[in-house]
Amino acid sequence: MPFDRLTKSNRIRPHRADQNEIKQLLQLAIRDLSTATRNLDEAPDWAYSIAYNSILQAGRALMFFDGYRPRGGEQHATVVEFVEERLGAAYTAQVQLFDQMRRKRHRVIYEVAGLVSKQEAEQAIIFAREFVEKITQIITGQSRFDL
Repeated sequence: MPFDRLTKSNRIRPHRADQNEIKQLLQLAIRDLSTATRNLDEAPDWAYSIAYNSILQAGRALMFFDGYRPRGGEQHATVVEFVEERLGAAYTAQVQLFDQMRRKRHRVIYEVAGLVSKQEAEQAIIFAREFVEKITQIITGQSRFDL
């Protein structure tokens, strides 16, 4: 059974999402990409965090598309693990970067100001755009953000 480990550990649960829920999550991901770009010069930390949120929302959209949703604590980590299993070994590097961003975003939000350089935030936005495009393609069959 797919996602057996996550299901048995109560990290995910079945969820019948309608197309509108999935579309809204993808639209949030796209909105966050734009917002991250606008904040890049003034606040690289926030741009990075918003780029991460874009990836997170796309990951949640993929979960909903596949009929699941995260549950309990550590939902961000659950989304990362779900995406890792769903996309498989071909996307190991991307999933590792997603997880690194998750951990760093936590530090940016709760612990340390000025942790992210403008260059790192730019790279995060580029990665987020590629990730959201890939998830959009899986869900809609379209390679662009034509929602």
